Amino acid sequence: MKLFLITFGLIALAFAGIAIKILVKKNGEFAGTCASQSPFLNKENEPCGFCGKLPEEQDCKNPEMAKS
Repeated sequence: MKLFLITFGLIALAFAGIAIKILVKKNGEFAGTCASQSPFLNKENEPCGFCGKLPEEQDCKNPEMAKS
């Protein structure tokens, strides 16, 4: 039971941290949601598989994602 309470508390803390980040960020958006932003995940500078954005570009090329 003690392990369950510790696990539940840590998960609750993680969700609270994400919620606070969304509330504090401008327009409630996460920055850099494309995998092409991460040099650890994209070592060959390939475009994003979802929107086609290159690592050196700032804005998402998918108009649907840009609206949200």
